[in-house]
Amino acid sequence: MDTRRVAVRAVIAKDGKLFCVKLNNYKGDGSNTLGTWITVGGKADIGEPLLGAITREVIEETGVTPVVGNLLFVQQFSHHSTEQLEFFFHVTNAGDFENIDLSKTSHGIEEISEFAFVDPKDAEILPKFLNEADLSKLGTEPVKFFNYMTIGQD
Repeated sequence: MDTRRVAVRAVIAKDGKLFCVKLNNYKGDGSNTLGTWITVGGKADIGEPLLGAITREVIEETGVTPVVGNLLFVQQFSHHSTEQLEFFFHVTNAGDFENIDLSKTSHGIEEISEFAFVDPKDAEILPKFLNEADLSKLGTEPVKFFNYMTIGQD
């Protein structure tokens, strides 16, 4: 069955570093994390406005209400028979993400094993285009599109 998934992600930058999380592993194989840094965010519900989705996801995972700025990136990719669209929004209140207490969130402890402001030049961050992003220009350039579709993949 072909499916399409829409997700939203928060790009939160401070002092040349990007706020990222490592997720808990839901596979039940005993490992603690998936090991890769990603930005905060997740799946938008069907019919949910993207701005509402990014606000909800950030609050669920961090307990911080984001100040959402411009749309920065759109990524489209396929994995098996699923097409995913991800919308990356600039969150401008980075200072509010310095002291997070995951125990005061609705999803943080369940989903997140680690969080930090990480240097994209020194850490493995997904998607990889975030390693090359000029964090000093966030919100000042046109939206960038990344397409990783594989035609005929099932």
